[in-house]
Amino acid sequence: MTQAHVLPFVYSMAFGLLLGIERERSHRGGARLALGSRTFALLAVVGTLAAALGTWVIVVGTGAVAALLVVGYRRTNQDDPGTTTEVAALATYLLGALCYHDPRLATGLAISLVVLLASKARIHSFVREIVTDTELEDALKFLVIAFVVLPLLPDRAVGPYGVLNPWRIWLIVVAFTGISWVGYIAVRALGPRRGLLATGLASGFVSATATTASMGRIGRQPEHLVPAVAGAQISSVATFIELEAIVIVVSPHIALRLALPLACGAVVLSLVAISFYRRPKGAPAPDGETPLSGDSGSPIGGRAFALMPALILAVVLTAALLVGRWGAAVFGSKGAVFASGAAGLADAHAGAISAATLFSKGELHIDAALAAVAAALVVNTVVKCVVAFAAGGTRFGWRFSVGVVPAVLVVLAALLIPTPLGR
Repeated sequence: MTQAHVLPFVYSMAFGLLLGIERERSHRGGARLALGSRTFALLAVVGTLAAALGTWVIVVGTGAVAALLVVGYRRTNQDDPGTTTEVAALATYLLGALCYHDPRLATGLAISLVVLLASKARIHSFVREIVTDTELEDALKFLVIAFVVLPLLPDRAVGPYGVLNPWRIWLIVVAFTGISWVGYIAVRALGPRRGLLATGLASGFVSATATTASMGRIGRQPEHLVPAVAGAQISSVATFIELEAIVIVVSPHIALRLALPLACGAVVLSLVAISFYRRPKGAPAPDGETPLSGDSGSPIGGRAFALMPALILAVVLTAALLVGRWGAAVFGSKGAVFASGAAGLADAHAGAISAATLFSKGELHIDAALAAVAAALVVNTVVKCVVAFAAGGTRFGWRFSVGVVPAVLVVLAALLIPTPLGR
């Protein structure tokens, strides 16, 4: 007998004990469990042994374990009507069987199961107290566009120049809406939704330009100027994060080259926003503001699932791809850079994605693609600064620009640094 034969049994006994201990601790002071830590360990080991003996033994063992769990549940269901422990016990047996063939996968799944079981209170609190019916409805819509619509679209190039791929374009819509939803819910889960700083971060995943305009209108009130500027600045941090996440979908190589510059820009802008937010010691806190504070309603004045901005992004992206490919064909790489900059008038993501797509198709060199991304980011930053002055006035506009412009300059400077990973 070799070590390879023994290790699966060691792993299965270990995670079986871990699962059993978690189940026993979760019932401290409550009803007595029919299944304890030793039983869970035995179930895992029996599953591994069944896998060693053959497939039919696993099947027969599964039926026997299920029957035993039903009998045990009938004896204890009056004290504890839940079925979590019984389901976890059956999963432990099956994980034990999996452990014979792939110990690492089985152990990883078992640890994930322990985390899930131990997070009962947090999960229930999140579902019942944080997520609203509207947000749940938005989550279902996202699942439809991601797992129903996306698989039905053709994954092939169509249209002029062969640069339009319905599946990849819709994948951008899925990525945009998914990131927006996750960012929205993540901020909601941090606690009571008070303060324009958290509001800006959440809304930045939907539209940093729109957030800047909203914060500018709020910042016209002197008592709200400081938190409104910080909220607008932090919304552009979400732009950096979302830009990197979406470009990964199109071109991991470009995303790798952008990772450090965008991270540096996000750090600089975050530090500026936080320091600016904390600067006035005597300024009133944003608590009590209406409707921006409080524990009810939407933190960004909208919905978690932003399909329309994503569709607009897809349209802009399609146009940018066509113009970029046309510009590259007629004017060379300079035409693609100009097209990406023009797309940045509407959204920084569209220009960056079009450049990354052209690079992935071999239409652009990496230097030209990065220049196009920089052009889209710079143009979009100029647009946000103009919006800040128009919506919030001179005081708001200058304070907003003092944070955003240096952050973008840091991104551009970092892009100029040659790295072996990006070449």
